[in-house]
Amino acid sequence: MEITILGIESSCDDTSAAVIRNTCLLSNVIANQDVHKKWGGVVPELASRAHQQNIVPVVDKALKDAGVTVDDIDGIAFTRGPGLLGSLLVGVSFAKGLSLARNIPLIECNHLLGHILAHFLDEEGKELKHPAFPFLCLLVSGGHTQIVYVKDYLDMEVVGQTIDDAAGEAFDKCAKVMGLPYPGGPVIDKLAQEGNPKKFKFAKPSVPDYDYSFSGLKTSFLYFLRDEVAENKNFIEENKVDLCASLQSTIIDILMTKLVKAAKATGIKEVAVAGGVSANSGLRKALKEEGERRGWNVYLPQFRFTTDNAAMIAISGYYKYLRNDFVSLDVSPTSRVTEMW
Repeated sequence: MEITILGIESSCDDTSAAVIRNTCLLSNVIANQDVHKKWGGVVPELASRAHQQNIVPVVDKALKDAGVTVDDIDGIAFTRGPGLLGSLLVGVSFAKGLSLARNIPLIECNHLLGHILAHFLDEEGKELKHPAFPFLCLLVSGGHTQIVYVKDYLDMEVVGQTIDDAAGEAFDKCAKVMGLPYPGGPVIDKLAQEGNPKKFKFAKPSVPDYDYSFSGLKTSFLYFLRDEVAENKNFIEENKVDLCASLQSTIIDILMTKLVKAAKATGIKEVAVAGGVSANSGLRKALKEEGERRGWNVYLPQFRFTTDNAAMIAISGYYKYLRNDFVSLDVSPTSRVTEMW
């Protein structure tokens, strides 16, 4: 039986719609919001307004690109949370309206779970390589850093997570201190490839079990720059590539240390990475090298599935559709991840 799912994602600053048939991706349309670059970060009110402008044309294009009509859709999957409440409200409201108008079942989806399930998307004409259960997934983004024990498509357990800042936040905030444009992660990654990762040393946290912390790193980086700039006002410009390389190396080392610890404790050899920071070239290289050293089967997402996108929401909706896991029209968005796992 063929099941066609429309996915809608609006958790932050990208408006996205996608269509899948079973696990095969038919279309994935994303409208980015450049307005936030001016402010050095996402402005929630501006994001909400942009979603309102983008949602209709984005969904329309996704349907046309997929070669389907609304009448072909079996279920509407939407991001209920976590995310910015105003942004989520736009996507949830649109999904509810379309559901009511066409009598199509509604499927609520966890944005973070979607990042993980993106590993199970296929493309027309070919099936991609997917992780075997159980597997560990390092989920790293601008707002979340977690190690997730994945037992099945919809059966997951968070075994470690950040107790303060996420890895993506550390990249962005440190980039801002150096005067780099937003988002800072990709800029740091590009500059880091030219620098010496051993030039500077920054603080690494001491956090028990598999949890993460990046606030100490961020603070030590800030104070280090303050002291150095006090001595030489051109310090950042003269050492930019080495600063980026050393910072990125430190963040990756923090991420990999806990992931290795979790893999050893569970004995799991299937290891995946997901989320926006999974596009980082240094992290992808570290995972490949660690996998070769430890005999892991490593799964890296395609770059187009690392950022927020509706394809990952659609695939989440597909597996929930198979279980008849639908929601009523009184569903409301939530900004908190604890309400979604």
